[in-house]
Amino acid sequence: MASSRLVIGVDEAGRGPLAGPVVAGAVILCKPRPAGLDDSKKLSKEKRAGLEATIKRRCRWAVGVVEVEEIDRLNIFGATMLAMTRAVAAICRELGEDPHEVLVDGNLTPHGRTADWRWPARAIVGGDGSEPCISAASIIAKEHRDRMMRELAQAHPHYGWERNAGYGTAEHLAALRRHGPTVHHRRSFAPVAQLDMFA
Repeated sequence: MASSRLVIGVDEAGRGPLAGPVVAGAVILCKPRPAGLDDSKKLSKEKRAGLEATIKRRCRWAVGVVEVEEIDRLNIFGATMLAMTRAVAAICRELGEDPHEVLVDGNLTPHGRTADWRWPARAIVGGDGSEPCISAASIIAKEHRDRMMRELAQAHPHYGWERNAGYGTAEHLAALRRHGPTVHHRRSFAPVAQLDMFA
């Protein structure tokens, strides 16, 4: 029966920032699915937080995190694929079974790009806005990563990570020039690499 097909939605948060990890969310939607799911970037902070709580309470979910050292070693594309693989592996371990299909936001899947990826996968461009399970994954990933960046900001208050989540805002770039990079900055990213050259 089609209704028993096990489908996991996957999306990432944090491809573009200069600092912090890249995080992937993986979600198997519950029935009835949470109302109001959409691309996490289109939702208000309050709406996103409310949906995250509902997804965590009622659906199956997991996150995969790839830290800065691995981002710099692999490159951001490889790190994103690895984060997605870790998120799906975590949800499969919890379930004790593999999905029929994994729906991935974007135009590429980790299939053949990450050694441990072993599931049938389909890439959907704009999937975080059109596929509810990917929308849910985007919410889980963004909320988890934003929380991590707020925690890192407490130890490194100069960069405004609680506001910019590590993205290269004017405030962040000015602080980078003034204070230099931290261990949480991605040395392989141009604005940070250029500073390192002059250090």
